[in-house]
Amino acid sequence: MARNEEKAQSMLNRYITLKAEEKKKPKERRPFLASECRDLAEADKWRQQIMREIGRKVAEIQNEGLGEHRLRDLNDEINKLIREKSHWERRIVELGGPNYAKHSAKMTDLEGNIVDVPNPSGRGPGYRYFGAAKKLPGVRELFEKPPELRKRRTRYDIYKRIDASYYGYRDDEDGVLEKVEGPAQENMRTAK
Repeated sequence: MARNEEKAQSMLNRYITLKAEEKKKPKERRPFLASECRDLAEADKWRQQIMREIGRKVAEIQNEGLGEHRLRDLNDEINKLIREKSHWERRIVELGGPNYAKHSAKMTDLEGNIVDVPNPSGRGPGYRYFGAAKKLPGVRELFEKPPELRKRRTRYDIYKRIDASYYGYRDDEDGVLEKVEGPAQENMRTAK
């Protein structure tokens, strides 16, 4: 059992923290649309908040033991946050702030090579996979390059490269045969 002094101290601590929370303004919610924000500093604050959320979720998605459904959900949430971040970055540029999109990271495959994953709609980056989500069934095949199929050469392609030199009609043009055949011809003539 705690002593009366300790009880009183804990009650005082509770009272002080309660009063401090009352003085704080209520926690603001991020506007649903970036276009509703009129202040550059506020827009930058919301972008930073989204960046922190993305960082937390990317750290969480590294755990391969989460299960397939949780990994897919986390990956969807991260992609949604990235899309929202791009909205805020465009709004920041509209308000006269820096262009953060210029220095954004590129998508990489399992080996770390930069992969261009276009969006089917044609606007902006496409759907990305993070952490352990890259190793999910069905996703790994997206990153694998298809094996190159050797196209069979047609008869036309084979004969296309055949010319007179193939049949030996241009052998005397380089002068090598004349040097070899000259003494051989002399030997044959003298032998007759």
